[in-house]
Amino acid sequence: MGTIDYNYDRKSELKQFDEAKLGVKGLADTGLSKVPNIFINHQDHNRVTNKSSSNPEPELTVPIIDLAGIENNPDIFKKVVDEIWEACEEWGFFQVINHGIPKQVMDEMMAGVRRFHEEHPEEKMKHYSRETAGKKFVYFSNYYLYTGPVTNWRDTTWASMAPYPPQPEEVPIACRDILFEYAKHVTKVGDTLLQLISTGLGLNPTHLKDIDCAQELMILGNYYPPCPEPDVAIGLSKHADNDVLTILIQDEVGQLQVWHQNDWIDVPYVPGALVINTGDLLTNDKMKSVYHRVPAQKIGPRISVGSFLKPHLSNPRLYGPIKELTTEENPPIYRETTMKDYLSHYYKTGQDGRHALDEFKLEKP
Repeated sequence: MGTIDYNYDRKSELKQFDEAKLGVKGLADTGLSKVPNIFINHQDHNRVTNKSSSNPEPELTVPIIDLAGIENNPDIFKKVVDEIWEACEEWGFFQVINHGIPKQVMDEMMAGVRRFHEEHPEEKMKHYSRETAGKKFVYFSNYYLYTGPVTNWRDTTWASMAPYPPQPEEVPIACRDILFEYAKHVTKVGDTLLQLISTGLGLNPTHLKDIDCAQELMILGNYYPPCPEPDVAIGLSKHADNDVLTILIQDEVGQLQVWHQNDWIDVPYVPGALVINTGDLLTNDKMKSVYHRVPAQKIGPRISVGSFLKPHLSNPRLYGPIKELTTEENPPIYRETTMKDYLSHYYKTGQDGRHALDEFKLEKP
């Protein structure tokens, strides 16, 4: 484990990195052999040990669920509902195959992300911004650059595809056509998953969609360059997602890890599969919203595409435990809140390893 010089001017180095607009990719392209101070990971909960980098119990594997046949076979539909419910209860993570997104669409979406991040720096810099308000597509490195305790070894494109999609000219050519195409497909998958989860909860199949759980679609294209000191840095810090549902494509590099039974478990790359996890907004501590992270690695780049479904920030609806499911035996654990108030708190924590939901517990720990 590397050591950090606590006397260095972190704020100044962050500002210098930010204003260069070159991201982690720009640093990696210089051929540096040591990571800069701002990337040195000194958080115990993020440290990658030999134990956490390989599953201690091989039988502990994130469930893989086959969606084939759910449209016209009630028995298969019920079986998949039960499998998803069990995965959400036990893991908060699962993978789906035969989900309906053509492999060539997934491959081209990943290729589009790679094309953008490997564009000439001057072309990428046109889209660089730390602010997303009023924008439909931006590129940045580390959303929590100034609030997070450690800088992550990754760059990101951010696109707001619903409910107010961008005009084509707002999206760079490198990923323009495929971003719109992929958004259509992933929206259908999201609707299907919310239907299956609603059914598993014993609710009307359209319940979660009817309360705007898929109102907003945000798509992130992540690029993790090879890291010269992966034992010192972290690709993506430990966090839980601030949404209802996340739908992820990860490439063959893998590296995604989920916190399960007090250990970090690898989420293996499965060709053609989508990795699904439930977020903070889909839990009353029945379904899990669990920590996950991405260690840095010497190989790469690692590329992933994450699609996040949730109510829009402007939605005035109060969200909390679903009243139809709360009883004396299963009382509400969290207080109601608006998306604006919840996200305001989440962004303030800067993914510091604490669970943002704790702030909304009726009885705080």
